[in-house]
Amino acid sequence: MQFFSAIDIKKVEPPINYNHKILLAGSCFIEHIGNFLADAKFNILQNPNGILFDPISLPSSLISYIQNKQYKAEDLFYLNEVWNSWQHHSRFSNPDVNACLKNINQSQTSAYSFLKEADWLFVTLGSAFSYKLIGDFSNVANCHKAPAQNFIKHLNTIEEIIRAFDAAIHQLFQFNNNLKIIFTISPVRHLRDGVVENNRSKARLIEAVHHLVNKFEKLCYFPAYELVIDVLRDYRFYDVDLTHPNYAATQFVLEKFSDTCFNNETKKLMEEIKKLVIAKKHKPFNPQSELHKKFLVQHLSKAKQIQSDYPYLDLVKELEYFSGSK
Repeated sequence: MQFFSAIDIKKVEPPINYNHKILLAGSCFIEHIGNFLADAKFNILQNPNGILFDPISLPSSLISYIQNKQYKAEDLFYLNEVWNSWQHHSRFSNPDVNACLKNINQSQTSAYSFLKEADWLFVTLGSAFSYKLIGDFSNVANCHKAPAQNFIKHLNTIEEIIRAFDAAIHQLFQFNNNLKIIFTISPVRHLRDGVVENNRSKARLIEAVHHLVNKFEKLCYFPAYELVIDVLRDYRFYDVDLTHPNYAATQFVLEKFSDTCFNNETKKLMEEIKKLVIAKKHKPFNPQSELHKKFLVQHLSKAKQIQSDYPYLDLVKELEYFSGSK
């Protein structure tokens, strides 16, 4: 008896490996993928603007990295005792205007340099809704808890989404001809918009993304949304808020992600690295015991061997820990 819907996921070609640089941008679900890759010691840069949900802010942020846009004080606004940017997540907000600008512009410069050499760009879209300032109708990436009457809520059409990303993708490929892009739709349900509105929103994102994937050769689609909504298809795979996929659902998606994006050699190396990372987190009952010293020596040998075989990996912290220098 079959309890799950079958889903055919086309493997990514060429597969992703540890030599690749990966930039991730988008909604909160992209951070599950980003943290998974970071823990496995891939070379990544995650959400240079912070979390972005809508399909207008995302391509706009990508263009700003290409241009290495540097923000000025007049681009910020003061609210709730901190300086904020309409184009950035609140993690950049700061009581000091200069500190706020410094953090934003450092992130912009890092994104510019990383994107120039990146092999992959992961984009996860969360919602087709966007917010515009009433004064000039400019798009807002984050409302920063400003009064609702300051904004117009807009459900972007499929054509508007395609147009925004089409312009960005052309510029991305001119900026970095080696870049390949993977799109996903977040399985997080935006129930504050309403159930019907959430489904309309997701449907527009899916249609727009598939149009882009069919148009551009170096684009592909990973069905994170479908894996949760149509394969798992059960509220027991959501947290108590019935909005966010829980740990089991997220792990299921990440397993499928690995099968889709990595070859066997990369997956084998990932498992070895995962063992080292877990071992580093080990809290010994008696750090001076012979047993713990033996544990350190064994894992130091493994870390040195992996570092020797794959010199481009960053195992500095693991080597320091197992050698006893940290």
